This record gives sequence, C-alpha cells and structure tokens, in this order.
Amino acid sequence: MKRVHNFSAGPAALPEAVLEQARDELLSWGGVGASVMEISHRDKKFIQIAEAAEADLRELLGVPSNYRVLFLQGGATQQFALLPMNLARADQPVDYVLSGQWGQKAAKEAGTLAKVNILASSEANGGFVTAPELSGLTPSEGSAYVHITPNETIHGVEIFEDPSFGDVPVVADVSSNILSRPIDVSKYGVLYAGAQKNIGPSGLVVMVIREDLLARQPRKLPAILDYAKHAAQGSMLNTPPTFGWYMAGLVFQWLKREGGLAEMARRNAAKADKLYAYIDGSGWYSNKVDPRFRSRMNVPFFLPDAALDADFVKAAEAAGLFALKGHRDVGGMRASLYNAVPEAAVDALIAFMRHYAARHG
Repeated sequence: MKRVHNFSAGPAALPEAVLEQARDELLSWGGVGASVMEISHRDKKFIQIAEAAEADLRELLGVPSNYRVLFLQGGATQQFALLPMNLARADQPVDYVLSGQWGQKAAKEAGTLAKVNILASSEANGGFVTAPELSGLTPSEGSAYVHITPNETIHGVEIFEDPSFGDVPVVADVSSNILSRPIDVSKYGVLYAGAQKNIGPSGLVVMVIREDLLARQPRKLPAILDYAKHAAQGSMLNTPPTFGWYMAGLVFQWLKREGGLAEMARRNAAKADKLYAYIDGSGWYSNKVDPRFRSRMNVPFFLPDAALDADFVKAAEAAGLFALKGHRDVGGMRASLYNAVPEAAVDALIAFMRHYAARHG
C-alpha cells in the first residue's frame, strides 16, 4: 500500500519502522500469544514495557533523578485545569506567557481555579506572529508558577530559549516540540505533552514533574486528579492507556536508534530551513512569523489569493501530500514537520509548491 506524505498537525505521522513493528507484534507481543492491548497493566510483562519506556525517555531528555515521569490518560488540554489544581492555591497568582492560542486556552482554564496573570503576550504584534522575550520578565509576587507554550502549532511560533524565573517553577506545554531537540529539563518544574504529535497515538499524556512540586498539595483533590497519587502508584492508579504507552516506548527506541535528540534537532532544522527558504524566495508564498521565532515543527504559509486555498489542498492530496490545510482560525496552509516526517516529504512538498505556483502565478 502506498503511503502519503503526512503533514498532519496531530494526530500526526508516526515512524514507519514503529508502525511496522507494532503491526508485527499486534497479535502476539513478545511471543506470549496475546496482543499488548490484551495484557493486564499489572502483568510483569507490561511492567517491563512501562519501565523500559520511562528509562528510554529519561535517557533521551536527560531527566534528572529528582523528577518523576508520568504516563497518564487524557491529553494536554486536561492538564490546563489539573495544573493549577495541583500546584496553586485558589487565591494564589499563576503567570502565563502567551505566544498563541494554546497558551490562551491554558490561561482561560486556569482562570477558573486560580488568579491568572498574563505576564506577557505577543497577540497585539500582528496576531501571534512573534513571541515574548522571556528574559527580563518578572513573575508576580507569590506566583505558583510561570506557564509557557514553547511551540504553538496553530501560529507556527516557537520559543527556543530555556527560561529561568528564579525560584518560580516554569510549567511548559511541550506537546508539539517535545523530543524534537535537546532541552535542559532542570530549567523546568513541569513538562507536559499530549502524545499525538511527536510521541505516539492520542489518548496519552506524558509528564515530567520535579518531586518537590508533587509535595505541594495546595488543596484537597480526588485521587484521580492528584499528580502525587499517580506518581506514588507508578502511573497505575487506574488502568493506564496501555497501547499508547507501548507505542510511545517503541518511538523512544526508534529515536535512540536514529541518533537521539541531537540528530533530531539537525534533521528538523534542515527540513524547516529548506521549506522556509523556498517560501521566502518564491515570490508567491508567504510566512508571517518573525524569523527569530519560526517553528521547526509547524510551518504555516499563505498563497497570494485565499480563493486558491481549497484547490491547492485538493491538488496536493492528489499528489500524495496529506493534511496541508491550515487551522480554521488562521487560514492558509500548514505543514507539520515532526520527527517522523522525512526530508523527502519536504522535498516533495516544495516540488509541488513550485509547480503549483508556476501554473497559477
């Protein structure tokens, strides 16, 4: 079966080698005669999968020993509410830095549970085509945390610096750029990521949390909403998303085989630089994002006439280029270049864009 070049923003492309391994193991994982989806999460065989996945993620990210790793049900949006529940009192300020719509959504949800302060926002600068400079920002007095969204999938804005706000922990939604390049985990109090972009199937959220933050306990919570309770049970307070956890583990193994995050950073920079260079030099397509903050994961671009958008998407799909339609709130096109998207896909996209512009320009 011929596969398309998949530029979906999420759920997104997975490495073909991972899909093939999952296919081969689907009916009988590890020779046990049952699918990994049919094995109890309490079985020692699944415990081996879980422990290996955590160890590999720790190795890839360089997670310090004083951090816990959680594999939980749900996604990043669920954490928009759970974060203030677990880290802040109802009367305590929490700071949010906004560089796009996902940061806005996170702040709105947190506002139902804590006193949200918008520490900085780049919305007024042309509608999220840049990002606030983190250096020089001062958290609110008594702030429980500063929340950032290092990569905004809708607007194609990425913050590349690891932030520092002194004793105030940084909470980061890294759903769309986790594992795309090395980061200094020690600069963050919490990293959280919905799996469906650079980790695996949807339905799983991965969290890396500094242990002292698990001990905060600012309010009494039901156990199922309490990060500390999940950590104490090894992410198995309830039945976890076992298939998603297994698939994440396969992706982590693939990343290690491919050279780790330094190699992913090199590949991702090459892919993004090639596409941005074509857009900028085309004289026909455009990207509105400040070059200092252009995302390597999500590249929005626009045709000179929006009336051509639907035809472009249709023609692209006929050429085997999938999911290029831009987000409904922004319009235009968007090519997501996650780890599993090969450089050959970018080459095919550029060739198509060049041909399309020649026919319609």
